[in-house]
Formats: sequence, structure tokens, C-alpha cells
Amino acid sequence: MFGFFIALLSGALMSIQGVFNTQVTKASTIWVANAFVQCTALLVCLGVWLVSDRSSFGALFKVHPKYMLLGGAIGAVITYTVIKAMEMLGPARSVMLIVVSQLAVAYLIELFGLFGVEKQPFEMRKLTGMGLAIVGIIIFKWT
Repeated sequence: MFGFFIALLSGALMSIQGVFNTQVTKASTIWVANAFVQCTALLVCLGVWLVSDRSSFGALFKVHPKYMLLGGAIGAVITYTVIKAMEMLGPARSVMLIVVSQLAVAYLIELFGLFGVEKQPFEMRKLTGMGLAIVGIIIFKWT
């Protein structure tokens, strides 16, 4: 149950962050805003690490395959694309499309067992749910 609430909090914070980042971009540029976002994230992470964790950064060199270390670089692209989407489509439409895209890609990752994730069998109900989400976007767009 705790995981459910954490996921809801994550979604809410992602929406708020997207709006904040878009507003910061209006006062600067998209790459200045993106750099600021990534730097403040680094500072928060280092601060929490200093207070609570203190495990070695050396463990990062043990990660295999090495492309798994690209999460931060992907995060910079995510920040850029969220800012652009919200700027062009508005927060609600952007978040709907982002969430459906996340859901579709996550399902494909599970379905094909990509990136070390355990392969899951195809389920028609999941495909139906994805279809309903897409129909929801269409309805939302036309209202």
C-alpha cells in the first residue's frame, strides 16, 4: 500500500516540477533551466547522502552493463522534453501523453524482458487498458 502512495506522490511531484521548470525557462533558456534543475537535484542528493547513507560511490563502477549508468543523461533529456511539451501543450495534455507513453514503454520493457527486467507474458487486459487510456486522451483533447 505504501508503494501505491509513493507512486501517486511521484506523479503529483512530476506534474508540479514540469510546471515549475517551464516557468523557470520563461525567465532564462531551456538549457539554463535544465542545468539548474539537474544541479539542484545533485545538491539535494548529495545532502541526503551525507546525512543518511554514506555508502561508497565506488559501487557505481560495479554496475553492469555500463549503459545502465545513463539515467542522469536521460534525466536531462526528460527535463527538456517535459518543459517543451508543457510549453506547447499545457500541463494537463502533456502529463496525459507522458503517462500513457510511460505506461506503453514500461509494458513493452516487461513484455520483452528488456534491460534485465523479468519477462512477463502478454495480457489482453493490459492492452485494453492502454487502449482505454488513449481513448481518454482523445476525449480530453476534444472537450
